[in-house]
Amino acid sequence: MPANYNDSTCSFSRINPFLFLIPVVTALVLTACTDKDDGKKKRIQVSHLVATIQSQIRTLSTATTRTGTIDVLRRVKIYSQEEGKITRLPYYPGDTFNKGDMLVQMDNGLLKAQLDKAIATRNQAKQDLKRTTSMVNKHLAAEDVRARSETALRVAMAEEELLRTRMEYTRILAPFSGTVSERLIEPGDIAPKYKQLMTIIDRQSLVARVNVSELLLPLLKKGDPADISIDSLGDKQFKGVISRIYPTVNASTRLGTIEVSFEKIPKHVRAGSLCRVTLIPPKKPYLVIPFTGLRRDGKGEFIFTITKESNAKKIYVRTGIRHGNLITITDGIKPNIPIITKGFLGLRDGKKVSTQNNKTERDGKKAAQRRLGQAAG
Repeated sequence: MPANYNDSTCSFSRINPFLFLIPVVTALVLTACTDKDDGKKKRIQVSHLVATIQSQIRTLSTATTRTGTIDVLRRVKIYSQEEGKITRLPYYPGDTFNKGDMLVQMDNGLLKAQLDKAIATRNQAKQDLKRTTSMVNKHLAAEDVRARSETALRVAMAEEELLRTRMEYTRILAPFSGTVSERLIEPGDIAPKYKQLMTIIDRQSLVARVNVSELLLPLLKKGDPADISIDSLGDKQFKGVISRIYPTVNASTRLGTIEVSFEKIPKHVRAGSLCRVTLIPPKKPYLVIPFTGLRRDGKGEFIFTITKESNAKKIYVRTGIRHGNLITITDGIKPNIPIITKGFLGLRDGKKVSTQNNKTERDGKKAAQRRLGQAAG
């Protein structure tokens, strides 16, 4: 192998390492510059884009529809107050009757015989007292004899009155005009004391009983108008008024009860039917916000508004009744403040925000500047 070949090879080997270091150093420099630029970009804070609507005062009607049940205020369970055999029970469920009509007749033969005996005892006691009084006046008997005769007469009269009352218990008369809703015994049966025999109702006392939110109760008062629809009678609505507002609220459901009376009782309405009552309290002003702007967490309900420095601010509020897409606010904020309604993903208290309207204005200005630059070029 020639000598000059070896010399050139050795010379190439001495220069080769430096040639490979040049690209490595260049790459490191470029990487450092890129990292520096990226650090600057990371420090740039981008505002969070949101949409807002102003809170405002609106005069609203709190008309609302609630489901309820048709019920009767006047329902009486007829019980036996004497034991005995049922001899007459003329009315069946659905039958109507008038006040004073006989509903139940029981066998009273034994009581009648006892009453006759009591009457005879009373007459005898009356005669004894008359004779004793005559003897005392003639000084033929002592005064205490007349006192015993008077006591015997009073006892006989009390016994007679007791038996007359028991006789009345064997004949039960209707306390009002109404309808039989239950018949629980038949003629020929032996009824013990205090057994329920039947149930009667007064159809003129039919009302719609409805449970409503405790938030709605302060807006209602007796005499307010209401519309009643009964599912079994179709779409027809009947006029009514609030006749009673119960003084307590259920602690579990936070619902109160009201009763709505019919202006005219529908012909085919029945107790127990499902009804829908539309309550129409007077209109009044409310502070409202969009329902989409209301948020909730473990502490309660809150909204996000925007400060003068364009930062999101979390405010806890107390809500009232919902009206479609709006909800009333009873405490926490004032009218005419921006309420964030969109852009909640990643939003937190104190975060820099910009509204959708402001972004649209900025985009429009930038587009106008570009058009001006193109025209100048």
